[in-house]
Amino acid sequence: MRVCCLELKNHLGNMNYPISDMLIRISNAQAVGKEQISVPFSKMKFRIAQILKENSFVQEVEKKSKKGRKSEFDYLVISLKYDETKQPSLRGFKLISKPSRHLYAKAEDMKPVRSGYGIGVISTSKGVMSSKEARKQGVGGEILFEVW
Repeated sequence: MRVCCLELKNHLGNMNYPISDMLIRISNAQAVGKEQISVPFSKMKFRIAQILKENSFVQEVEKKSKKGRKSEFDYLVISLKYDETKQPSLRGFKLISKPSRHLYAKAEDMKPVRSGYGIGVISTSKGVMSSKEARKQGVGGEILFEVW
């Protein structure tokens, strides 16, 4: 059991806030020109990655499984996207809610991110969605982060 836990710990690392870890991994990988990255799987991170894909910040998102010695764990493979001049599609992000501070907003209070060039990712009662979708559906929720 000890070997299994060490293998899982090496894969997961020491994470306090998994969403910020995923965004930082994407940002760092794009800074050095990597094609794809892998992050530990969770339903929340999978949905966030899908939102990034829908808004053309990443190219592809896949869920994969890996069998260890005594365990099996899932992870996401995210293919990164660049423009014609090899500049990353995801230019920056800002964490709004953190484990120590949760910020909530009503649908009518959500403003466009970077004059419409970015999106906010919101956790609502209807699931995780972009701020544009939340405004359209008239639902508010916790603002997780903004990306541009």
